Amino acid sequence: MLRIENLVAGYVVGSRVLDGLSLEIARGETVALLGRNGMGKSTLMKVITGHLRSTGGILDYRGRSISAMRPFEIARSGVGYVPQGREIFADFTVEENLRIGMLGKPGLGRIVPDWAFELFPILGERKLQRAGTMSGGQQQQLAIMRALVGRPEFLLLDEPSEGIQPSIVHDIGAALKGFAGERNLTVLLVEQNLDLVRLLATRALFIEDGRVIEELSDLDRLQIDAALVNRYLSI
Repeated sequence: MLRIENLVAGYVVGSRVLDGLSLEIARGETVALLGRNGMGKSTLMKVITGHLRSTGGILDYRGRSISAMRPFEIARSGVGYVPQGREIFADFTVEENLRIGMLGKPGLGRIVPDWAFELFPILGERKLQRAGTMSGGQQQQLAIMRALVGRPEFLLLDEPSEGIQPSIVHDIGAALKGFAGERNLTVLLVEQNLDLVRLLATRALFIEDGRVIEELSDLDRLQIDAALVNRYLSI
């Protein structure tokens, strides 16, 4: 579904935050991208979603180059994005935030589907509440659902556990795992919470200095292999 080869990108001319990054993600996979801060994880998500232009390499989604596409075109092609920090609309209600997630998507209309309130029931209970008055965990559920109501085939999650208590993180992870399995949703997860990674992901990729340098299929090693975790995740 996603193929990246020798991708180069940065924020100023000549910089290389991503420096020859390559990876492939098949349909229905949930892949975790792990690494220390500053290694290029969020930068990669911005490039995939069109918010930052690459300066070299191949970026193909479903067999088609998306390097020159604008963010709204990439979103319409089936890519959903939950950014770090959630970025919900604080003065809008829960329901209004969800309707924004459906804007510009052909055939979706304006009515939030019932399943959106079934996956995360708190959103149904608070659908007329202003989003800015909700807890961090509730806002994260809203940010995720705002992406899901756009019916993506490929979902990018950037640090979804940030600032949320562990029990809520587990509930969100379990709900997402079931949803992704039912809908054959492909997910790229950037996350520091290794329990959530082990719950959601089918494999992990380690990024260092803008390149993927190791792949891990046995995610139980994240719990028992201290040397591995220290090598790629410790400060």
